Amino acid sequence: MVQTHEVAYMADEREMVATVAVPDGPGPHPVVLIAHEGPGLDEVQRARASEIAALGYIGFALDYHGELSPFPTRDHMMARLGVLFADPDRTRAIAHCELHAALAEPTADPTRVAAIGYCFGGTLALELGRSGSDLKAIVGFHPGLTNLRPADNANITARVLVCIGANDPLIPGDDRTRFEREMQATNVDWQIHLYGGAQHSFTHPLASGAGIPGIGYHKIAATRAWTAMSLLLAEVF
Repeated sequence: MVQTHEVAYMADEREMVATVAVPDGPGPHPVVLIAHEGPGLDEVQRARASEIAALGYIGFALDYHGELSPFPTRDHMMARLGVLFADPDRTRAIAHCELHAALAEPTADPTRVAAIGYCFGGTLALELGRSGSDLKAIVGFHPGLTNLRPADNANITARVLVCIGANDPLIPGDDRTRFEREMQATNVDWQIHLYGGAQHSFTHPLASGAGIPGIGYHKIAATRAWTAMSLLLAEVF
């Protein structure tokens, strides 16, 4: 049986509220940070905490916008993401606050932690790994792959999986090639899964409703990506 609750904490000088789902049993349980898409923590991401807990892990659906979300316009959202992307130290600091809050859960196992993320949330998960945090796995679903500090990839100790739609205009082939080269320059255990016919945000059931070209839900790809993540988590935990 899964128990859920909310937890408030400070990050980026504002209050964040995460949804936490804890599996039954005394623990200690592995912890999986879940970083939401650019628009903010929504019910889809909150539900993913319970889906992670159903696998036997603590699901921590973190919040990296706080009261800024929901944004009044897409431009406001992009401005916020632009600030975070341009400042890896700030993004990493936020991620460390999220990690600290997650590990405060009474049954959390600090030696078995993974971070998964969607869109910019995937970038946040990768930046947490690049900071040298002790993670067992990092999974990015349609994450931004541009990296302002390629040398910091050497700090990643986690096994890395990125899941990308082949038709994603926001993650073009050049970005994928650059990411591959950066990973090959390290000793990181990494893999890329490319899904034919899938666009950006292919994992979010409501993505197609945004009416934005290049963004859309792809159920088959989403299922395959979740399965790949589940297998990796079982491997590392």
